[in-house]
Amino acid sequence: MAEEGDIITPLDLDASSPAPNGEDTSPAIGLISQYIKDLSVENPNAPESYQWTDAPEVSIDFNIGARPLGPDVHEIEMKITGTSKTAQGTMYVVELLYGALIGMRNVTEEQAHPFLFAEGPRLVFPFARRIIADAVRDAGYPPLLLEPIDFNGLYLQQLQARQAEELAAGTAGQA
Repeated sequence: MAEEGDIITPLDLDASSPAPNGEDTSPAIGLISQYIKDLSVENPNAPESYQWTDAPEVSIDFNIGARPLGPDVHEIEMKITGTSKTAQGTMYVVELLYGALIGMRNVTEEQAHPFLFAEGPRLVFPFARRIIADAVRDAGYPPLLLEPIDFNGLYLQQLQARQAEELAAGTAGQA
């Protein structure tokens, strides 16, 4: 029985199935590093655009990708493009490709996929958001403050859409 102050290891918690040769078989996921892969700020109509008085319309495009770099390391790529336009033309375009290295050990594909496409992006988004805001501010415009994103909700929505497409394709092939 563990006393207060004792260190409990995973083997203490599950003594019924000891790991072979003391190998750690517990699932583990961690953020190794995050970095800017590419950052671009275009200001095509400067200095005239600084005089425009119309309220700009800002559109945001967002894309997440992931790829394995080794047996225990994956890279997440988050691409964010913000475009600000008025009737007079484009004020600015900011594009960020933000990367993160994720370490995973003893994790199934069913566990890894949601982490790479929902939880990992949720963890690094605040840093990418700040970079976008600073880049737009440094271009001479008010900072572009991106709203928080429900990555888990978007992931589930895309997963359901993909399953519906697969189901529709399966029934269409049987007709």
